[in-house]
Order: sequence, then structure tokens, then C-alpha cells
Amino acid sequence: MTKKERVLKLRELLDKAYPDVKCSLNYTTPLEMLIATQMSAQCTDARVNIITETLFKKYRNAEDFANADYDELCEDIKSAGFYRNKAKNIILCCQRLIDVYGGEVPDTMEDLTSLAGTGRKTANLVLGDIFGKPAVVVDTHCKRIAKRIGLTTNDDPTKVEMDLKKIVPSDYQLRMCHQFVAHGRAVCTARNPKCAVCPIKEVCKSAGKC
Repeated sequence: MTKKERVLKLRELLDKAYPDVKCSLNYTTPLEMLIATQMSAQCTDARVNIITETLFKKYRNAEDFANADYDELCEDIKSAGFYRNKAKNIILCCQRLIDVYGGEVPDTMEDLTSLAGTGRKTANLVLGDIFGKPAVVVDTHCKRIAKRIGLTTNDDPTKVEMDLKKIVPSDYQLRMCHQFVAHGRAVCTARNPKCAVCPIKEVCKSAGKC
């Protein structure tokens, strides 16, 4: 079975197992998605959602974040972890949004990654979920599962992204990544994965070997 054939079967199996997946971060605007994703680094989406429930009522646009008091913003997002660096990046990011993009979130990888605190993972999530563009979001779940299945041998997230882009249909890339997150949390965990009940074990090269 080639990698592309493996992906086609994988798509069939994952669509049956996780038909309604979506991003687990709560947001209503492109800016909220961007800020929430930045805060999700080394933090659970559930925790981020608790923080943003009040944060997005206090700071309603890029200008509000750009003009935020640093110490106050640190306190507002403290439970997200690494809050000092995240607060600094949020302020710098929103200042650039105002100075360069008229306060709007841009829709290209180059522009998004020019923003403080925005790497390829965050940019891809915004491009996919907000702008509907093909996007491979490589988080820990995506990298782990892609390697176990045999879709990549790389550890570097950018290389994993490029490997997957070559073999995954563009209209399935983002959904697959969301399915990988759901599958990684429920079944294909980092330690002691539940291979016996795995819905995609027939296409996984590591089934029963982890």
C-alpha cells in the first residue's frame, strides 16, 4: 500500500470514527482564533477556553490588545502558562496588525508568520479554519500519529507538514489534523495507546507495537 493509498483508506476510517470534528478552541472572530491559538502553546484548549471567556469581553479588537497594560494582561492570562512571553507577543502581534494590516488578520502564511508569537502551526490553523485554505496543522498529536501510521519519518514539524501536504488531498488536510487531535486524545495516546480498539489499526504500521 502506497502512502497515498494509505491516506485514502485512513480518510474513510477516520471519517467514520470522527465525523464531526472541529477546532476545540472557542472563538467568534479571526482575531480571537489567532489569540486563542497563540495562548494554546503548552496549554490545554480547555484551559484556554476558560481564560478567553472573560478575556475576549475585556479586549474586543486588535486595538484593545495593542494598548493593553502588559502587567494587567499577564494577570489576565496567567493560568495559560508562559504568560509573560505570551502577553508580550499578543501586544506586539496586535500592534503590527494595526500598523501593517489595518487591524485585520491577514490570510497568507508569510504575513501571519510575521506576527509575534505566530509560527506555522498557528498560521495553518488560522488559514484553514478562518479562511478555508488547505492547511496541515502539525501539533504533537499530528506528528505522533503520522509517524506511527507511516506517513512520515521526520520529527521536525515543518518537514512533517511538507510530507503530509504531498500525500493528503487538499480538501482533507485540515479535517485530518482535527481528527488526529481527537484520535490522539482518545486512542493513540503518547503512552500506552489503545491499539486493540483503534479504528484505524488496519492502516497503521505501528499497531500493537507501541
